[in-house]
Amino acid sequence: MAHEVETMAYAGQVPWHGLGKQVDNNMSPDEMLKAAQIDWTVSKRPAYTIDKPNCWNIVDPTGEAGFLRCPDNHFLVRDSDNKILSPCGEGYVPFQNSEVMDFFKKFTEAGSMTMETAGSLKDGKDIWGLAKLKDEFALAGGDEVKGYLLLNNSHQVGKAMTIMFTPIRVVCNNTLTMALNNDGNRFRVLHLQMFDEEIQKAAEDALGISGQQMTHFKEQSEFLANKRAKEFDIDNFIAELFQPNLLIERAKASNPNALPALREEFKNTAELVHEAVENSPGHNLTSAKGTWWGAVNAVTYVVDHQKKSLAEGNALHSAWFGSGANTKRKALTKAVEYANVS
Repeated sequence: MAHEVETMAYAGQVPWHGLGKQVDNNMSPDEMLKAAQIDWTVSKRPAYTIDKPNCWNIVDPTGEAGFLRCPDNHFLVRDSDNKILSPCGEGYVPFQNSEVMDFFKKFTEAGSMTMETAGSLKDGKDIWGLAKLKDEFALAGGDEVKGYLLLNNSHQVGKAMTIMFTPIRVVCNNTLTMALNNDGNRFRVLHLQMFDEEIQKAAEDALGISGQQMTHFKEQSEFLANKRAKEFDIDNFIAELFQPNLLIERAKASNPNALPALREEFKNTAELVHEAVENSPGHNLTSAKGTWWGAVNAVTYVVDHQKKSLAEGNALHSAWFGSGANTKRKALTKAVEYANVS
């Protein structure tokens, strides 16, 4: 997975993936920004063409014959090394990394959050910051869950800047993805306006940082930890989570011969989840052993720590923001459905 993390800094214990530079605890957002080497800026630069509509060149062609300006077309470029991050249109508004990391500032200064990690994924196309909240709880057997706020600033067209509440199970470092009907655990801003104080205030209000999200998740977790899961139901649970992906990929596949490989991938994933139910960290805690809470964490463990996202080519990004995050959200929803009838 090392190829997907461009730069990273972390405070406290070494992350499960073993990547990044360890830094002092209680860093400010600005200090973490610099330590993670994401204190660079981006700019929107005009695109030019020679004679073909798709033949673009971001270098200013002043004085060179034959170059024409591409109307409404630009490139988003990292200023430190002139790396192209994404094509973009006239209306695209870049969010600087320093601007979005400042979202954490008032909370870290008040002592209600501490910076945990920050870094760059996908060659600078995705930036993240992770801050630990004061909110936490423990289930039976000392199964600790702590609350975090995760921020993703994407430097890609079509991708919003996202701030979301995410609990993390301490014993296995699972990043648990909440499943709220009102999507109240996340806030998105499209790159069509400035990331100003008004937007930051709207994000704070929408996320309910006061702890309401953690209270709701604690109730769900306690419910699942007190509901027994039958092996037959777990088999169906796994199939509902992963087999539909097989059908989707089959529909998209141009080569019908790809289906056996997709079947094998589903089989392997199902085996990984069954193995995680029996052997993943924390599987034998009272809250997890034979319960739907254990089943949810088995899926989460596989997505976070074992399953590679072949389509996205980026396991960590998938687990936090992509298809892996969607799978974990669906796992929690499905587990609650099964637990309600068990």
